[in-house]
Amino acid sequence: MRTELVSEPGDPARPNEDFASVGLSACGQGGSLVVLDGVTPPPGGAGCLHSVPWFTARLGGALTELTVSLPDVPLAEALSLGIARTAEAHAATCDLSHPRTPQATVALARWSPESVEYLVLSDATLLLASPDGGVTPVLDDRLARLPRELLRSAEFVDGTLRNREGGFFTAAADPAVAGRAVTGSVPRAAACALAALSDGAARWTETFREGDWADLFTLVRGKGARALVDRVRELERADGAERLFLGRAKTHDDATVVLVEP
Repeated sequence: MRTELVSEPGDPARPNEDFASVGLSACGQGGSLVVLDGVTPPPGGAGCLHSVPWFTARLGGALTELTVSLPDVPLAEALSLGIARTAEAHAATCDLSHPRTPQATVALARWSPESVEYLVLSDATLLLASPDGGVTPVLDDRLARLPRELLRSAEFVDGTLRNREGGFFTAAADPAVAGRAVTGSVPRAAACALAALSDGAARWTETFREGDWADLFTLVRGKGARALVDRVRELERADGAERLFLGRAKTHDDATVVLVEP
């Protein structure tokens, strides 16, 4: 079995808001991966005493434990339990009804000798590679399908789109959001390798158009997760003042890549 994990902050002066883990079952016949991409709060605050890294560490730690220790519990239920556990940890001190209460995008996968299960919520990415060389992206494209002009105002997004019907959903304080995730499973024989990405790493395909998802997977599998993150950083720097690709987006984002060959 091969596993590889790289996670790098967009700004070395700020904490990394991503979380990533790989957990292996005690019997050695299965495991899980977790990637969370914390949502950076606005300057005005989010009604919470805790940082986004605190939230992603709490939720990520819960999901790592739940997906390994409860192999018969569906991933959506594990996410619901993890959100509830995390919310309980700060409900007494924080306003969890605030639209910017700490939250994250989610990519989960769990494999056993029989199957590979998956879950994606918001703009994290999960890639499934088949033995014949094909790569299937698992995406929650609700955010990508929204007209760009609707996303220019943080107030409008928070008031009408964030965790609202007709908008997009992230893991925040409401366990019911787990029911909005993209979920499914494939036979173990159909997925010989997996890769999970935060959107900072997925920029290679989604922002800079260096290649499709199959090309990205080939890069990660052949040259390693570090090579993907390094290339994204080169492209971000090269975009320069013109910002032809990045537009209004931050120059460097937290970038996380997890590769698993069960």
